[in-house]
This record gives sequence, C-alpha cells and structure tokens, in this order.
Amino acid sequence: MSFPRYPEYKDTDVEWLGKVPAHWAVKRLRYVVSINPSKSEVRSVLADTEVSFIPMEAVGEDGSLDLEQTRRLDDVIGGYTYVRDGDVTFAKITPCFENGKAALMIGLKSGIGFGTTELTVLRPDLAQTTSDYLFRVIHSEPFRALGESFMYGAGGQKRVPDDFARDFQIAWPPREEQRTIAAFLDFETARIDALIAEQQRLIELLKEKRQAVISHAVTKGLDPDVPMKDSGVEWLGEVPAHWDIAPLKHIVATPITDGPHETPVFRDEGVPFVSAEAVSKGVLDFTKAKCISREDHEKYSRKYIPQRNDIFMVKSGATTGVTAIVETNREFNIWSPLAVIRCGPLANPSYVLWAMRSKSFLESVELHWSFGTQQNIGMGVVENLPIPLPPIGEQEEISQFIREQDRNWDDLISESKKSVELLEERRSALISAAVTGKIDVRGWRAESHDAEAGLPKVAEQGADYSAKEA
Repeated sequence: MSFPRYPEYKDTDVEWLGKVPAHWAVKRLRYVVSINPSKSEVRSVLADTEVSFIPMEAVGEDGSLDLEQTRRLDDVIGGYTYVRDGDVTFAKITPCFENGKAALMIGLKSGIGFGTTELTVLRPDLAQTTSDYLFRVIHSEPFRALGESFMYGAGGQKRVPDDFARDFQIAWPPREEQRTIAAFLDFETARIDALIAEQQRLIELLKEKRQAVISHAVTKGLDPDVPMKDSGVEWLGEVPAHWDIAPLKHIVATPITDGPHETPVFRDEGVPFVSAEAVSKGVLDFTKAKCISREDHEKYSRKYIPQRNDIFMVKSGATTGVTAIVETNREFNIWSPLAVIRCGPLANPSYVLWAMRSKSFLESVELHWSFGTQQNIGMGVVENLPIPLPPIGEQEEISQFIREQDRNWDDLISESKKSVELLEERRSALISAAVTGKIDVRGWRAESHDAEAGLPKVAEQGADYSAKEA
C-alpha cells in the first residue's frame, strides 16, 4: 500500500529526521511531556486504595500491558515508579529498551499504577499531543535506535538516561492530525498483528504435528498393518508385537553418567564446558558454552570424555528432559546437569534420540520429576526410563524417516517465521513513516480500507508502506 507525500516539506536541523511536513513543529520531548511526574499528587489518596502493580514482565514488546496484579497504595508508594491513566512508559534498561518494551497506561485500577523502577514515565501535555500519538512516537524504531546509542553502564545494567528522553527531537503535527495518524496506526497495525498471530498459530500447529509424527513413529512404527501388543507401560500403550521395551541402562555401552559435581573457574578462553543452556532441539549450541582451563578439563575427563553420538539429557532446571546428540569430534567437557547415554550395539543413537524427544518419553520424565529449588530427575530414575526398541535395522529406517519429515517441518516453520519477521518489519516501517511525516494519511478513513475483511491487503499483496508523490 502506498500513500501520498505531504504537498510541502521543510528542512530541519535534526540529522536523522531530515525533511518534515512544512506545518509540523520540531520540538524536544521535554516541551511536550512531563517526565517522571511526582507521586506527591497521590499522597492524599487513601492508603488502602487498590492500585495496579506493573512489574517489567507486565509490559509487552508489542505495546501490550498486563494489569492482572494489584497492590494496596501504601505497599507500593515508597519504592516503585508512579503512573496514572494516560501516561506513556518505556523500559530504560537493556535489553528491554532495545526490544521495544513500552506501553500506554490505560485501565489502571483506581486510575493509578506503580511499577518497576526501570520504567521511564512520560505524561503528555494534552494541549500539544495525545497519549495515543505519544505512544506511537516512543514505540517507533527511530526513538529506540537513537536511545540505544545514548545508553550508559556496562553489560546487563545499561540504561537510557532521562536526558535522552528530554532532548529527543521530532516534528509534531497539529493535535487533530495526531488523532488521525494514531487512529490509522491503530487500525493498520491491528490488521498486521492479526496476520502475525495467524502465522504464530500456524507455527505452533506445525510443531504439534511434527511432535505427533515423531511420537507415532517411535511407538507404533512405520507399518500400519503390523500386529500390536500391550507394552506394559501406561504412557506407551500398544507397540508392535516384535518390539522390545528396554530401560535406558540396558541399551548403553557404558554406565550412564554425568558431569562433575563442582563449579569450576570459568575463563574467557579455554576448553568448551557445556551445560543445560547449550542443549536444545536435539543439538548442542557451543555459542552458549562456557570455557574452563586445560587442567580442569583433564581432571574432569577422568570421569567422562565426550564422543560423537553420545546423547545428553538435561536432568535439572527449567529444561529438564531436553536432549541433544553429539555431532562433533571437537574437544569439550560437560557439567553435572547433563546425563550421558552412550548407546551399545542394540541401539541406534539417532533413533534413541528421537525416542527421547517423543511426547510419550517427555511425559514419562515429567511423571518422575522431583522438586527442590528447581525441578530435577535423579540418575537412578534416568537409567530406568523405558523406551520402545525395534530391531536395529528398523531403528535405522524409523530414524531416516523422521529426519526426512523433520526437515520438511523445519522448512515450513522457517517459512512461517520469515513471514512473521517481514510483517514485523512492515509494522515498524509503517509507524516510523507515519510519525516522521513521510506519508500523508490525513485523508485516510477506516471504512475505506476494507474494514470488514479482517486481513490487511498490504500484507497479502507483499506491498510496502512507501510514500508516493502527490
């Protein structure tokens, strides 16, 4: 979809902004909003008044706001950031700022809210701007890109200073024009968001179908006419009559083990040291590995030396039950949260990995979870977890079948993810173009843009939001 440009533009002294519509006024944000208003205005409110409570996780990267939590006013007035209905907030700490965590405060309990101190609050001067339009400015890519360049601090503690917000310059259209632009963006971004949600639902459906294919292949086999028998394991149900059911400890070449139960000194360089965070979707991600010294590596290698086709299973933490196979000959070591399954001659490692990634196996892991400070599963339990075991040749056939199917599912999921990325880019470009005056939407009306269709024609046709000469 293309929109006309404004009939007349003027130069600005703002390098990133360039030319803007001739009737727009370039102003620093400090002249349009109040920044971090004083909470003194609620001192007269009754102490037991219920107000909204807004932790960082309640502020979405898409501008959403979760207002499920509430607190008594006297419990939060001392140590949290104050907001009221109509304010606009953005997260000032990394990576929340860069990811676009910002929200328009609407629907607060008693019209009042208190949230994380990592929020910067902007209260619009209603004679100059509207809350809706201000939110679009703050949530735009130019604001985030410039703010990122002003961040100070180190590592995960980098923040956007309040002075950046005060001095941020952009051109402001007349107030009524702001209303039109905000309404236009609400309408068009809602339609793009609907397409994004549709693609995300498709991704989840594809993942479910992939899991169903894996689970069926490793519990029922590939022959639909094969005679079946009761496996004797409730969560497995029936399996082909000629298959065995074996605990993991009976299919391994060496006893199931794990990594060292001590915390080494981590180094910037050295031998890769793999733990739970590096185990995902059947593979190892060495970019998430830490490093240890050669001396520690040699010490830990007395217990276990990784080999190609070893299978790792996370046995503690949030990802308990997740597995991966070693597909490298590189030198590395592992930490205690990982159990190691090294298959013997009766088990194909690839098949065993697929069996351990099946829904039925993962459900069996959940049944055996124990909880301390976090979920975990003991080594004695791991070695007794049963899996279906076809003859070795059939294991290889099943493994090859799943690999081929998995590639197809991966391609479909990747295609949907790319669609989501493109839609998100279009949404960002549309917002930026509208709030910087690159497109003129003053003649826009919702009813003239296929309001009943529910799908944005721009996304269906693959068009952009570029401006065209009037």
